[in-house]
Amino acid sequence: MKCNLSALPAAPLCSAIAFAAAVGFSPLAMGASPVVKVDGSSTVYPIAEAVAQDFQRAKLHEVHVNIGVSGTSAGFAKFCRGETDIASASRPILKKEMDECAKAGIRFYEMPIAYDALTVVVNPQNAFVNRLSVAELRKLWEPAAQGRVTTWKDINPAWPAEKIKLYAPGVDSGSFESFTEVVVGTAKSSRSDVSTAEDHDVLAQRIAQDKDALGYISLDYYVENQNRLKAVAISDGKEAVLPTVGNIRNGSYQPLSRPLFLYVSERSLEKPAVRDFVEFGMKNAARLVVEANYLPLPSRAYSENMERIAAKKVGSVYGGENKARPRPDDMRKLLEALMHGS
Repeated sequence: MKCNLSALPAAPLCSAIAFAAAVGFSPLAMGASPVVKVDGSSTVYPIAEAVAQDFQRAKLHEVHVNIGVSGTSAGFAKFCRGETDIASASRPILKKEMDECAKAGIRFYEMPIAYDALTVVVNPQNAFVNRLSVAELRKLWEPAAQGRVTTWKDINPAWPAEKIKLYAPGVDSGSFESFTEVVVGTAKSSRSDVSTAEDHDVLAQRIAQDKDALGYISLDYYVENQNRLKAVAISDGKEAVLPTVGNIRNGSYQPLSRPLFLYVSERSLEKPAVRDFVEFGMKNAARLVVEANYLPLPSRAYSENMERIAAKKVGSVYGGENKARPRPDDMRKLLEALMHGS
């Protein structure tokens, strides 16, 4: 509606708009709802979105949750610049990222939220690739493979001499870092002739449309697309296993199992909307993680997340190490807890 401010008598609505313009903000901003800003991992996105939807319904949509999927690395960069309240991540925060946060005065709480398994997939038309070893994955993905390992026969002489088309998350993705760290041996070390996308759903669609495709995505995106993708069993010196809940829980699906995280700004927790969102998320995480097709942590893990906030225990237990997997003791304790359902 266009107001005629010269008209007499002035309409109350027009007066309100004129006042708002004079002081430099819009009428909408005058009654703006609180906003919680989350950005980072596309892997964690389905969990964050599930929490956000339930939280917004519980709050009668009086609080808005904005969730970005710029990737784990880009998400940490925004978080450490103070642009977001929460960073979602598919790997622990790195030392250089911790340093950037410290420079900006950003202190944070590290919150494990779920357990994931990177899933190697091929097109269902591929009838010959049912299992791969970590050594074969390394032979295919390492930088030296570019221009040299280009057909299925280059991996296994029994397979056809047809060209392989590789698909992977982008370089800002924690999934890319995790996969290259455990398969190639160095994070972000990979051949470059790969079709990439930050969105795992886009990767799933591309692999489903390409009979020569091989790629990796997070567990949720495989579960959502399992009618048009085929998971490949992985072996690491032992029998090849698929990324089922049972195999993740008993620790046999290695080395592509990994924890997922939320990193919450201490400063942002001073905002009631952010604190309410975090508390709601931890209270309902076990249910919502399952709904998002991931493996929940023991219920105790979620209460401990909130206890660390109460005790003001900021920082990362991983010490900024560039490791995609938990340290051996952490992995053992986590898997024991998962198997006993504690």
